[in-house]
Amino acid sequence: MGFAVAFLGVALDSLLGLTQFKSHMAITAAWLLLAIGFLLRVWATFHFYERRMKVISLVPQEKLITSGPYRFSRNPLYLGGNVFIFLGAALFLGTPAGILLTAMNIPLADWMIRREEKQLEREFGEEWLRYKSQVRRWF
Repeated sequence: MGFAVAFLGVALDSLLGLTQFKSHMAITAAWLLLAIGFLLRVWATFHFYERRMKVISLVPQEKLITSGPYRFSRNPLYLGGNVFIFLGAALFLGTPAGILLTAMNIPLADWMIRREEKQLEREFGEEWLRYKSQVRRWF
């Protein structure tokens, strides 16, 4: 998905006449962000499957995960994918519009997270509120 957004950025660069950029520093940062994002998503996903839960589910989860990457961020899947991987892919392709699309995606992801947090509060009550007070939404 990250590279799909970045390729859309490349198309927008072309349409808007924006100049793509290339540098060793951007490529290095891109690889670092892609690796961190991928590893963070794998680590978070592992904690779901370890508890026999689905990462993508249309119904509320049965368990609240607070270990692993969830000790540092309430949303490591969004952080790894919608921030690190999206930004890393945009830097890798050198697309200014891809960086802008990534930035525009963050409020949308935050809106989705806030909606999910209301479900978690209904489902887990005091346990959720305690966790929420101790761990940041993003990082």
